[in-house]
Amino acid sequence: MLIFESNSESLRLYKIKIIMGFLNTLFGSKQEQKSLDWKVLEDVKQLDNALAISKEKPVVIFKHSTSCGISRMVLNQFQNNADFDEDAVLLLYLDLLAHRDISNAIAEKFGVLHQSPQMIILHKGQVAYHASHSAIVPGAVNRILET
Repeated sequence: MLIFESNSESLRLYKIKIIMGFLNTLFGSKQEQKSLDWKVLEDVKQLDNALAISKEKPVVIFKHSTSCGISRMVLNQFQNNADFDEDAVLLLYLDLLAHRDISNAIAEKFGVLHQSPQMIILHKGQVAYHASHSAIVPGAVNRILET
């Protein structure tokens, strides 16, 4: 069960931002890319730790296929539009090509079907939100932080 439903208007606006970002990438916009302080998920054992940490603060898991342009675009858009306090969350990055075993463990442990790109937010010891592709929005992190 999800803790909240996504707001359709904010999702529509975010999709417009993604499309505009894609067009800017294609046609040469020189916007500086923002980077977040991601910790790398590289061992299945980290999932138990992430679940424990989620009882204290939200844990954001971003599953990224490094060979997929769409996944790269979604990650860049998420980072460029992130307006939440990074210290208030733990950001975990999963390279799907290097660690498919961890992605499979996430699907099994948290009951979330594998997709790529995908964002999963753990909060209070459970999956509070999950989304893929254009539904991956920084606003979801803000809404979790408000609960």
